[in-house]
Amino acid sequence: MDINFPLVLVIAVFVTGIVWLLDALLWAGKRRQALAAVEQQFSTLEVTPTSEDAYLQARELAAKEPAMVEYSKSFFPVLFIVLVLRSFLAEPFQIPSGSMIPTLEVGDFILVNKYTYGIRLPVLGTKVIDVNEPERGDVMVFFPPHKPDTYYIKRVVGMPGDEIHYLNNVLYINGEQQSQDLVASLPPGAPQLQVMDENLGGVVHRMQKGIRPGQFGVAGHWIVPEGHYFMMGDNRDNSLDSRAWGPVSEEAIVGKAFAVWMHWDSFFSLPSFGNVGLIK
Repeated sequence: MDINFPLVLVIAVFVTGIVWLLDALLWAGKRRQALAAVEQQFSTLEVTPTSEDAYLQARELAAKEPAMVEYSKSFFPVLFIVLVLRSFLAEPFQIPSGSMIPTLEVGDFILVNKYTYGIRLPVLGTKVIDVNEPERGDVMVFFPPHKPDTYYIKRVVGMPGDEIHYLNNVLYINGEQQSQDLVASLPPGAPQLQVMDENLGGVVHRMQKGIRPGQFGVAGHWIVPEGHYFMMGDNRDNSLDSRAWGPVSEEAIVGKAFAVWMHWDSFFSLPSFGNVGLIK
């Protein structure tokens, strides 16, 4: 079962913030009154080592914050800053599958711009401020229609109203073939796949396909509805994408992936920073 981290974060911010507010409005006043009573009680006593120790203990006890208040005051500012950064600026993700090879490798850690496509409320995902719309060639994080609670990452291929045709591992948009230039045939000597530079209406990006069409390399024809986007993985024969589960609605957009900041294969391996850079 996937943990809804944004929801957990929002709840944590709300709870710690409420505890801090209640302390400021109610509980802190009671502690101040108890502290004043201690001061008054010991003000008439003769100062001796014993009375001074008793005074300090009573004062500390009267002023002591409950553990919940102490933790809330410590964690609320940090949690609030994290919430703002993840919800409205940038959010980190790890690539779990090979559907975006060669652009993104399994184990890549990426940053996703959360405001490029508009400011959205955390958890709800409702857009409150328009900024930009997705463009063809963008690498986008979203919730697919068949798994609305799971993050997916693919490339925007089809815009609203586009006619998409995929035949023999070649993409056609509105009847126009998107050119592919061969970069390499792998592995050398017994090639099974081709690495290509594909031109999506002026946006050139790296992709790969099998020499023979694979599971998702079959022919298909789709019309992208208004308010939707047709998504495809750069690893064309090994990508479960809009060819299988349809276009993605505008409401399901999370943000634009723009950079790789680390690669880490597993917990038992060392992180690598050799492929750090902007995503093309």
